[in-house]
This record gives sequence, structure tokens and C-alpha cells, in this order.
Amino acid sequence: MDRKKITIAQPKGKLGVLIPGMGAVTTTFLAGLESIRRGLYPAYGSLTQMGHIRLGRRDENRQPLIKDIVPLASLSDIVCTGWDIFPDDCYEAAKHAGVLTPEQLDPVKDFLADIHPMKAVFDRRYVKKLDGPNVKTGSTWWDKHLQLQDDIEKFAAANKVSRMVMIWCGSTEVYMEPSAVHQTIEAFEAGLKSNDEHIAPSMVYAYTAIKNSIPYINGSPHLCTDMPALTELAREKGVPIAGKDYKTGQTLMKTMIAPGLKARMLGIDGWFSTNLLGNRDGEVLADPGSFKSKEVSKLSVLDTILQPDLYPDLYANIHHMVRINYYPPRGDDKEGWDNIDIFGWMGRKMQIKINFLCRDSILAAPVVLDLVLFADLAARAGMPAIQEWLSFYFKSPMTAASVYPEHDLFIQLTKLKNTLRYIIGEELITHLGIEYYNYFD
Repeated sequence: MDRKKITIAQPKGKLGVLIPGMGAVTTTFLAGLESIRRGLYPAYGSLTQMGHIRLGRRDENRQPLIKDIVPLASLSDIVCTGWDIFPDDCYEAAKHAGVLTPEQLDPVKDFLADIHPMKAVFDRRYVKKLDGPNVKTGSTWWDKHLQLQDDIEKFAAANKVSRMVMIWCGSTEVYMEPSAVHQTIEAFEAGLKSNDEHIAPSMVYAYTAIKNSIPYINGSPHLCTDMPALTELAREKGVPIAGKDYKTGQTLMKTMIAPGLKARMLGIDGWFSTNLLGNRDGEVLADPGSFKSKEVSKLSVLDTILQPDLYPDLYANIHHMVRINYYPPRGDDKEGWDNIDIFGWMGRKMQIKINFLCRDSILAAPVVLDLVLFADLAARAGMPAIQEWLSFYFKSPMTAASVYPEHDLFIQLTKLKNTLRYIIGEELITHLGIEYYNYFD
């Protein structure tokens, strides 16, 4: 690979973070961010803040923190705003979400209570299980795009930000296949003005961000920037885009375990996954249209990791099922059950059982932080459009049309760290290890 000298602009000034959807994930992220800034907690779960990166040979013992070697924005320079269909300030929204205890929320109450959501772009055709009063009016998507643009300009001026990132933390929209309106930016803009039904609210946010040279990250599984119109616009504007669907609970486990089974050439007959989830996300996913978006995202993981076309004896006949059950008593405490039927030497059957009792928003919050910081880094490094190196954080990673997505968590981490090495001018790590031995002297 030819090495190009990459100039990374320094992260001077404030970084504005624009967040559509200010429910459980966002309020957990905001409470954690301010708690870290006040020295109340370490940044648990955040690769950008707690992760180390090896540079050079192992015997050089260079293992700095990522944040000490890569020019990331300082947490003290982050300012946040967002949109939501409910008007509650972020302290009240966090209490309603029930993710964090009063002992965790009260020390940052002043910070959270001062953040009020702006009116959201929303339409119940795309999220059928929710409704709220804090929504924008206007006869077309284009009208609402102009209102979003005005919101962003006012926020930027009031907070004197030097650059921004937009990250979707809203609910999963109904499943949608790409259509003619998604193929070119001209068709898409015409669709905004004609109120085309194949344009969803998240696409209006994404278009507004990209049009204004703001990186956009899609944290949900629905169709959004992964269409030719917005991908090409991002390339033209030099804007990073990434997504989709944060990899937090059950799929995180799959991308850890499936690569291990494949590495040992152990076969899989079936993989049954079910979830109990009682938060707003669970309520939204009780609608079949929204669940379809999530199901497609979750089901895509195993095929790509296991490559049944290459290993038909092991993986050609997997019975893979995914279920999400809305169960209000659980709240944000998601419980994932996996039953994996495997076989090994001489066809003998075995089973793996996984019971993951996780807190979805606790796992998602550090992902939001890392993605914001890395998207800002990509923008300052001149890396436009799809950021495949951020696949580590997503269930359904965006890629160039000519390649399949990489789902193996450990390959994804190698890809991410090698990208960081590449842009700061360090040698890539192959993990070959043969250089420490005299086999071929």
C-alpha cells in the first residue's frame, strides 16, 4: 500500500454534538460525559479514553493511550444539543428512562436540566408506536430541513462551535427498501420538496447535516445514509458518514463468539436468539415494521462471519432465528438468551447457552462518545463519505458497494487501530511475529 502523508487539522475550539433523539441512550451519554468531566467516574467502555494502541515492534514496548497519540477533541470542548418529540429537559428524560440511579444523576442535575430538546422532525408513519407534542410543522420535508438548518445555525452561533458532528440516537424507523428517490441527490431533493413517502425523518436529518458539511452517524438499523444519493453527497462535500445500528448487546456477543467457533472449524446447526426489552426502544420494536429493520440488521451478522459458501459442511444449513419481546417490567435492563447448537469431531453434538443481562444504554453511551470523536477526527483528516474503519461499533456496517461488510469483532478492531496507525504515520501491525525468530537467516 502506498503511504500518503496525511495532514490532520488540530481539534481547536468547541465541538458541537447534534443528537436526534434524546431518550435513554442520549441522556445516559450526557450524564456520563459530564460525570467524567467532573472526575466522578473513569470513561468505562470507551476505547478513545481508556484504550491503548501498540506502535512498532512488541519489543519496543510502545503502548500509549489512543487519546495521547491521536489528535482527538478534548471532552471539555464538547457541547451538545438535540431534538426530541417529548419536551422534557434531559434530567427529567433521564429519570423517566430509569437507566441511572438518583445517586448518579443528581451530581450532574444542573448540567442535564439545562439541555432542552428542540422540536423534532417526526412522522408516525415511520415510528408507529410513539407520539409526542414537540414536533416541527411544515407542509413538506424541505420545510422541515430548512427548520433543522436554522436550529443548527443558532446553536453554532450561541455556543461558538468551530465544527460539529450529528449522531442519530432516535428510535428505529420502519423497514424500507431503496427506491428511485434514493438514487441521486437531484431525485432526493425533489422528493424532499414533494414530500415523497420514501423519505423518512432520519433522512431529513442526515441530508441537513451532510449539506452543511457536518459528519453524520446512524445509530439505528433503518435505511438512511446507506443510499447512493446521500453517500455521493457526502463524498462531494468531503463529509464522513458512518453506521448503522450500534453494536451493544446480543449482536456484540455474536461477533465475539462466532469468529471463535469458525476459527476452530466447529460446525453450527442452529442459533436461536431472543431478547426481553422494556424501554422505549422495545416499545418501538413491537411494531413489525420497525422490528423488520432490526431483524435484517441482526440476521446479517452470522452469514458474513461464517461464510457458508466457503464452509458448506459447517455452516450451510444453520437455522438462525432472532426474536425481540417487548416486556415493560425490564425497562432498560435487557436480557438476551442465545442457544447455539454446534457439532465437532465425528459429528458429535454440543450446545452453548448464553444469558446476557445487560443495560443497553450503558453499553451504547461510550459507543456514542467514541463515534463522535472518531467522526470528528475523520473530518479533520480529510476522510470523506463511508468510514468502514468504524465497523467495530455497528451491527450492520456501511461499506463500499464492491465489498462485503466485515463483522468479526477482532478483525474490526485490527482495522480500526491500523487506520489510526496509518493516519498518524506509524507502521501497520500485521501480528505476523516471524520477525522475532531466526527461521530464514
